[in-house]
Amino acid sequence: MKIIVTGGAGFIGSNFIYYMMEKHSEDQIICLDALTYAGHMSTLEVAMKNPAFRFVKASVTDRVTVYRLFEEEHPDIVVNFAAESHVDRSIENPEVFLDTNIKGTAVLMDACLKYGIWRYHQVSTDEVYGDLPLERPDLFFTEETPIHTSSPYSASKAAADLLVQSYHRTYGLPVTISRCSNNYGPYHLPEKLIPLMIVEALHDRPLPVYGDGKNVRDWLYVKDHCRAIDLILRHGKEGEIYNVGGHNEMKNIDIVKLICRELGKPEELITYVEDRKGHDRRYAIDPSKIHRELGWLPETSFAEGIKKTINWYLNHQEWWRPIVEKEMKIKC
Repeated sequence: MKIIVTGGAGFIGSNFIYYMMEKHSEDQIICLDALTYAGHMSTLEVAMKNPAFRFVKASVTDRVTVYRLFEEEHPDIVVNFAAESHVDRSIENPEVFLDTNIKGTAVLMDACLKYGIWRYHQVSTDEVYGDLPLERPDLFFTEETPIHTSSPYSASKAAADLLVQSYHRTYGLPVTISRCSNNYGPYHLPEKLIPLMIVEALHDRPLPVYGDGKNVRDWLYVKDHCRAIDLILRHGKEGEIYNVGGHNEMKNIDIVKLICRELGKPEELITYVEDRKGHDRRYAIDPSKIHRELGWLPETSFAEGIKKTINWYLNHQEWWRPIVEKEMKIKC
């Protein structure tokens, strides 16, 4: 099959490309990415050597280029990872998130309708559900949980999900949606919690933790997420939403302390900072549906995954150091 992967120079998209190259070497992959601050060609250095891979630099909002690409490639599948995804950035500049996350999704689906497609898959987030109370560990997000967004980022992703569902119901576009919990692993931009703490701890700098650090997230190793998407593409039901979670709930502060221990750094580096506006307290996904229908379960425990992630950053400093210095203005 021929697959267009949007946002493939970013964190989860690039991991998906490498997963598919390993798992389905017979498939052709075309990566469409605008190479904003979150996308880097260095992430795709290995993929570029594969003759079954093509890279196209363009935004998903560029209708002319997207249509031209469909005319040239006639893809069977589109997997849309392309998104502005940092909550803090969405609070500072919501418009960029509305443009990429909503308009970009519409452009892609219009192209699918015009040129035909076997499957369009929208990669979403558990943040569309809002949050859960810390004092109710028995509660989990299911696919039937009402949408209740907390930030411009999550609102833009929820709007995109609704748009995808409307294209299925109105035009019969063959779509699926997955909503995942927090991912971690290789190629994660060091502005997010885990890679940021690793990078800062390596330099013995303060480790900023929002509020009291007791916010809870469900963590999913990125390769497990990629495997879930592959299963949904090949065996998922059209028009369905699948929650993808790791059953690895952790408090932010506990993750930071764990990273300190793994790197042999003192917890005194931890610094509590003013909490984020509208900061969700707890995310927790019930992945029963994808397990029941597709047989998926996460294979990587958090204890195993965090060690693999830390080791990856230790062994791939040539990847993250230029990004940290250029894009994030952090001296390494």
